[in-house]
Amino acid sequence: MSEFMTWLAGILAVLFPNFGGEGPPVYTGYVEGNYVHVAPLLTRQIVALEVAEGEAVAPGDVLFELDDTRETAALRAAQARQAAAEANLHNLETGSRDAEIDVINAALEQALADQALARSNLTRSQSLFEREIVTSARVDTDSAALDRANAAVAQLHAQLEVAQLPARDEQLAAARAGLEAAAAETDQAASALEDLTVTAPVGGVIDTLYYDAGEVAQAGRSVLSILPPGAITVLFYLPETDRMGFAIGQSLTLTCDGCPPDLSVTITRLDSTPQYTPPVIYSRDERARLVFRAEARLDRDVPLLPGQPVTLERP
Repeated sequence: MSEFMTWLAGILAVLFPNFGGEGPPVYTGYVEGNYVHVAPLLTRQIVALEVAEGEAVAPGDVLFELDDTRETAALRAAQARQAAAEANLHNLETGSRDAEIDVINAALEQALADQALARSNLTRSQSLFEREIVTSARVDTDSAALDRANAAVAQLHAQLEVAQLPARDEQLAAARAGLEAAAAETDQAASALEDLTVTAPVGGVIDTLYYDAGEVAQAGRSVLSILPPGAITVLFYLPETDRMGFAIGQSLTLTCDGCPPDLSVTITRLDSTPQYTPPVIYSRDERARLVFRAEARLDRDVPLLPGQPVTLERP
């Protein structure tokens, strides 16, 4: 009997337990692929599909690219705000600009020159007063001029000292917080831009493309699916009468059309809920038609195809 006939006989044996008379029980099933579905985080138009169905990809390979017009503009704006925040903090930490300090220094030099002249005028006036050449009023005038010159010099010294001081602690704290916020916005904008270039999370073969370039991909909806190497599961069904005779970890032999010999699988899951159950009461005849889904993994790497029918039996 061919593998197909064996598989067909297994189906009939599940549906009709008395079909074929006595013999070793066989169980029918099929291969199911455990696909990795890749979806975008944002709803955007697909501008480029970099892969085709059946193509092998490695982790990190670019799969598709989405329109990044808004995200690119948002990143530029965030970078500009960060640059402005950095300049503001630098200005507060270092004091006034060099040009402003140069103006104060120039004014101070002029004030020092005026002070020297006023001191010289007062010394001369005092000398002339002692010789009774000038009146005391002249001495008083020159003395007042020297006082004004001294005050101007002191004021400019104070201005220069203040200009060279950094801002107050509160201003610096606010500027640093503003810079941190701007940097966080830049990081967020850069991350959003990176998300528009979608890469393969795993290696494998591109199984199905659900969109074409130019279409709008919805956030969270698969654009394509990848079948990683060895990511297959064997699904089969057990009659209600045989269900209690199987356990997780048990081995079964597997045959299929075109498959190599001596294949085996290990049961990894047994459903507790039957398929095609009657709505209320299980009579004996009805119980005989119940089946339970089970899952198993291949004990060695064999290139089976998803959807391929298989036959299982006890070794």
